[in-house]
Amino acid sequence: MNRDLTVGKPGQVLVRFSVPLLGSIVFQQLYNLADSFVAGKFLGDAALAAVGNAYEVTLIYLAFAFGCNVGCNVVLSLLYGAREYGDMRTAVNTTFIASGALCLTLMLLGFLFTPTLLVAINTPPELMADTETYLYIYTGGLLFLFFYNIATGIFSAMGDSRTPFLFLMVSSLSNIGVDILFVTVGGMGVEGVAWATFLCQGVSCLCAVTAVLRRLKKLPHAPHKLFSFRLLQKISLIAIPSILQQSFVSVGNIFIQGIVNSFGTTTIAGYAAAVKVNNFAVTSLNTLGNAMSTYTAQNIGAGKVERVKAGGRAGMAIGLSISAALAVLYVLLRSVLVGVFLETPVGATLEEGMRFLLIVSPFFPILAVKLVSDGVLRGAGVMRYFMISTFTDLVLRVVLAKIFSGMLGSSTGIWLAWPVGWIVATAISATFYFRGVWNKEQAAQQADAAL
Repeated sequence: MNRDLTVGKPGQVLVRFSVPLLGSIVFQQLYNLADSFVAGKFLGDAALAAVGNAYEVTLIYLAFAFGCNVGCNVVLSLLYGAREYGDMRTAVNTTFIASGALCLTLMLLGFLFTPTLLVAINTPPELMADTETYLYIYTGGLLFLFFYNIATGIFSAMGDSRTPFLFLMVSSLSNIGVDILFVTVGGMGVEGVAWATFLCQGVSCLCAVTAVLRRLKKLPHAPHKLFSFRLLQKISLIAIPSILQQSFVSVGNIFIQGIVNSFGTTTIAGYAAAVKVNNFAVTSLNTLGNAMSTYTAQNIGAGKVERVKAGGRAGMAIGLSISAALAVLYVLLRSVLVGVFLETPVGATLEEGMRFLLIVSPFFPILAVKLVSDGVLRGAGVMRYFMISTFTDLVLRVVLAKIFSGMLGSSTGIWLAWPVGWIVATAISATFYFRGVWNKEQAAQQADAAL
């Protein structure tokens, strides 16, 4: 069901819109969590480490897919808020065509340079074969990943966060079953984990794209085109900074993975388990930021700037509540959360993962403030402010991970870099948000457009 985010109490509107999105993230994360769970429980620490090592590379692909999602979502939200349905259809066509070309390019690069990249991040020889296999299969399914993300971006732009949630719920639960089937009955090892993800993402993508195209047909008819360079430029102005932001974060995580790899398989496996749990929380909070972007763009498109301010206050309250609950849960249950991925949940691997969560998770509320602020900035199209804080976080985490781990002579130094980066980046994002730079920039852009 399409939902107009420009009417109703902002807090209630955001909650109704965000809850299915948060549910979607739960099941989206189940893809990666299921892979690590099955690898760790049924194949051992080495398989868990291989999947975890591959995960940091897959985040680069996810960065591009997410950038296409955001660019499409923000522009379509503006058009939907302004009731410009012809341009909406043209923007959808343009996004699918341009994203398909980008995806095929990434697939080619992935098939060619995966071994080189794994050597560059100090992948231990005993993990190389399994990591390569996982990445090759994952790369082969990138078109599913891209088009699914675009479809969810379109649904969200029309205020519908429920439909993609239902598709993803079924697909994710199926992925768990297929993972276990391929590994235990089929005896396929890490390869089976990868193929299960490939198949289930494919089904989810086909269902989501079919449904979104049918939904678009129900909108009021208006003339539209197959492709528009004008709309591609608008989408790119949002998508490219988002891709760069997410890509640099992913590249930074790969550098951090290289530092982690230097401490051996035990640390790699502990980190692989803990970072999946951590990313579940981070991605959930990031989803609230995405909801803020859609809300902001729809209301700016409808000329209701005051609702953006009220929505920002509501978003902050929701984000702080969720993040505080997650922080307490992670600190108290860290042994359970890490241990669920391990074949034998005792010893150095468990302790490594628990230490990571104990250091990082108390700072989730600070991250929540950053992501809500970023959501408003991104929804208003003021991408340079949004990128400044993200790049600051990235550089600090990579540099400090290297410095702290060297100073302390242990992996604890790597984990300490996370909260420092978050604190500084949040201070920057929150300053931009509370000073209202997003509103001033929008006013200036509208004035320029009127000339």
